Amino acid sequence: MAQYTETCGLQPTRSNPSRKQPGTSSSTWTIVRRSMNTGQDEEPPTSPGGREETRRSSAFSEDEPKKQPLKTEQPSEIQADGTRLKLEDVTTLVKGRKRVEESDQEAIETRKKERGSRIWDKPRRFNLRVFKSIVFLEYETPVNGSKPDECDVSWRFRNKKEKSWRRYRDFRRFKFAFGENCTYEVFHTSGWHSGVNARRFRIKPRGGGGGGPKAPRGAGRDPEINDTIPTLGSQTNFRRGKYLYYSRGGDYCKGMNQYMWSFLCGLGEAMYLNRTFVMDLSLCLSSSYSSKGVDEEGKDFRYYFDFEHLKESASIVEEGEFVRDWKKWNRSHKRKVAVRKVKTHKVSPLQLSKDKSTIIWRQFDAPEPENYWYRVCEGEASKYVERPWQTLWKSKRLMNIVSEISGKMDWDFDAVHVVRGEKAMDKKLWPHLDEDTWPDAILNKLRGLVQPWRNLYVATNEPFYNYFDKLRSQYKVHLLDDYSYLWGNNSEWYNETSLLNNGKPVEFDGYMRVAVDTEVFIRGKTRVETFNNLTMDCKDGINTC
Repeated sequence: MAQYTETCGLQPTRSNPSRKQPGTSSSTWTIVRRSMNTGQDEEPPTSPGGREETRRSSAFSEDEPKKQPLKTEQPSEIQADGTRLKLEDVTTLVKGRKRVEESDQEAIETRKKERGSRIWDKPRRFNLRVFKSIVFLEYETPVNGSKPDECDVSWRFRNKKEKSWRRYRDFRRFKFAFGENCTYEVFHTSGWHSGVNARRFRIKPRGGGGGGPKAPRGAGRDPEINDTIPTLGSQTNFRRGKYLYYSRGGDYCKGMNQYMWSFLCGLGEAMYLNRTFVMDLSLCLSSSYSSKGVDEEGKDFRYYFDFEHLKESASIVEEGEFVRDWKKWNRSHKRKVAVRKVKTHKVSPLQLSKDKSTIIWRQFDAPEPENYWYRVCEGEASKYVERPWQTLWKSKRLMNIVSEISGKMDWDFDAVHVVRGEKAMDKKLWPHLDEDTWPDAILNKLRGLVQPWRNLYVATNEPFYNYFDKLRSQYKVHLLDDYSYLWGNNSEWYNETSLLNNGKPVEFDGYMRVAVDTEVFIRGKTRVETFNNLTMDCKDGINTC
């Protein structure tokens, strides 16, 4: 039985022993010497192998004096099967035969490449047919799997429901088999990140010297994340710049929605004034998102938002770097940096548009709510200062978790958003919410919206994991806590956020849970909302619909 050998990406080829094909013949070539003196043909000596060939000859016999000058003779004719050919004709034939052999070899190599290309077109076609919710951007070179009929394929992609240009990575194992007409087809593919041989190793960070933070064991950086803090460079660069500096106001330790509303107001004003915005990377997490129930200061902006995208799409400088350069300039120069202090939000951006000071320093020392940043963008300012929402994306570290959860369900799932918590307990504002979000009520609603035994992702603030067990009788239920290993102490997220926190572990807090839950919910094929589908109560309370 013929055996098959295969290289990943090529069609199997038969490895039969070589044997002579019927109908072929071999010719015996005889080289005939013609004497340059007499013009007569001479028989060459016969070699032991049966093939006769003369490499050189002499026109003189052995009896003649050896001191006489030798006269060489060259074969001028070749006799093949009784037919005389000129040497030039034979040379032409040999060269032609070599060209044919080289051409045949090139054709063989071309056919191999074409076969490989056709085979590796199968995973691409398979992905396009199965994963319709994602855009495939590029494929990497496939590698062998664990068995001869398996190969591991890696690719980059983005989700169609995500407006960013960010790319994510998956690698899966494909099993091939013969289909119709003896062509190779994808017989089976494994799940998310199953093609481990195609996995690219993470870049290990170098340990810092001195008192710098040490990387946790097994730590590695996502090579596509560059959230290093930019610097102004020389003192000259600092002096040439124009800056808008906001001191802390009443927004500090408020909810994340208010923080974003105020932050984008300040960034929008800086863009309007054509200035660099000085930002504080240290946040205060509101107690509503804290597991401890208290406000937590010292949270890094990069835990929650994409700092790389922000610094590429807006002119910003980190507050610590800015203040150091400012003080350094004032110490080394007699002429201090020109600063204009603005003590009230009532001074509009339009009034500051012609100010030539190096630094415009807005100070928010008034009592609440006069000390909120977003007050700057109210009134007339709202007509010409636009909040640049396109600059603020969720952290790619969090979005990697979103992609992994969605990928684990093969991007084929439905989702339901169940709001409970404090709203379910407030009967005055939401009188029916608690009853409408009981498991029995949810199950009755879902029966008319989601097909049985579909993957169902439940995005919720309900703290009890087993609360939705009744739904498991009809659906394959997935909860965020099912994927807690994605931020556990052996995860990439854990290692990377620890590096940002001087080697100390970072808690996966309430806002991170909300961010991931929301993004996974958006990617569901059928989405069931709390206030649009499960209950008739208004989202913001009674009589607010």
